[in-house]
Amino acid sequence: MADTPLKQSGDKPRSYSLRLRLLWTIVGTSTLLWLASLTIMVFIAWNETNDVFDDALKESSNLIMAATTDFNERGLLNQSEAAAGEPRKVDIQYQIVIDGRVIQRTAKAPATPFVAGFEQRKGFKNINIDGKRWRIFVLRSKDARFEVQVGQKFKKRLDILEELADSLALPVLLLLAVLAALSWYCVSRVMRPINNAAYALSTKSRDDLTPVSLDGQPSELRPIVSALNGLLLRLASALQAERRFTADAAHELRTPLAALRMRVQLLQRQHSELSAPFQKLRDDIDRSTALVENLLALARLDPLSPNKLERQAVALQPFLQELLRTHAAMAEQRGIGLHIDARLDHIQMNPDMMQIALRNLLDNALRYCPPHSTVKITCCSISGRQRIAVCDDGPGVAAQQRNRLSERFFRVLGSGEQGSGLGLSIVRRIAELHGASLSFGSGLEGRGLCVFLDFPAE
Repeated sequence: MADTPLKQSGDKPRSYSLRLRLLWTIVGTSTLLWLASLTIMVFIAWNETNDVFDDALKESSNLIMAATTDFNERGLLNQSEAAAGEPRKVDIQYQIVIDGRVIQRTAKAPATPFVAGFEQRKGFKNINIDGKRWRIFVLRSKDARFEVQVGQKFKKRLDILEELADSLALPVLLLLAVLAALSWYCVSRVMRPINNAAYALSTKSRDDLTPVSLDGQPSELRPIVSALNGLLLRLASALQAERRFTADAAHELRTPLAALRMRVQLLQRQHSELSAPFQKLRDDIDRSTALVENLLALARLDPLSPNKLERQAVALQPFLQELLRTHAAMAEQRGIGLHIDARLDHIQMNPDMMQIALRNLLDNALRYCPPHSTVKITCCSISGRQRIAVCDDGPGVAAQQRNRLSERFFRVLGSGEQGSGLGLSIVRRIAELHGASLSFGSGLEGRGLCVFLDFPAE
């Protein structure tokens, strides 16, 4: 059954009901299997009926043969010998009774009448003989001179039913298995639009909040998909408004902060006796400026998507050397050694964004490490992935707090350093855009902190 609905006009899909499709699928498959099972049952019943009637014909010939012999009880016809080697499904026994005496009978019939004193001229009766159930038919002659009593064990009838059940058991089980498999297949196909809609919704992220298409959706699912599309649109609008506000606020704050810093610097020169308070004010302005810059960077990074990010093969050795040169003055001022161990030639990445990420990592390492520490950038291949690691031997971060380091505005207390708490959030977002993972571990020689950026293999 096709999953794509018929078209009415143009590209507008015709609405169809998933409930009706499922109903017709179940009815259709059940009807087909019912017809198949009926055909098999008729075929088996036909064969079994033919066997029963053929056996009845044989029994009739045996009874006629016995009835035409002399009325001599010694000359009873032994039917088991007459039909030796052949199964007897009907197995009818008879007696000819005159004045309450059996004068003629088949070999397996009892010597006394099946039914004594039967009041009707003819009829059926159920009796027990030696603990076995018999079905007897009595027919008396019109002049009441003699009567014929014909009997059959109930077990013979049950044997026929058991044989019929044995013959039907395997076909019925096979048909049930076919019905289950066919129903599962058909129901899976009918329910495919639900799975497709669920998959389309599961792929949505903050980078892709476009509405899910209603084409090919059943009428039962359209209200749900429409409601979710409305929610996605409202969420996209809210995120866009948040990003726009953050970007606009950060952009507008840069100019007054820069102007304020210049004025404080000018006042510091004019009033040298207040140099220390003005320097503290300049530091506060610098932190505010750094926070604004980080907010603006996040506002620019959030709307980007990994599939639209431009990448190129970047030679790591000169790239990292240039990065260290920009931090050499700060490292020398704090007495911290910077080292590079590049065991990879190049990595596919966006050099501008990766420079921002690594600059944030180096800034953190240089700011939080005490004097005479070591900061090392290592590039290597590990477990099929390409890794850039920035490690130090400073005070480090407790293991239980490492998973929160990339949360926005989270800062480790007691470090003694001022910061915005956004640096590692920027690093995480840049890693996501590259399809890389951000993780943390112990630093050099088991001390300090190590930040790992693991890129997928090329």
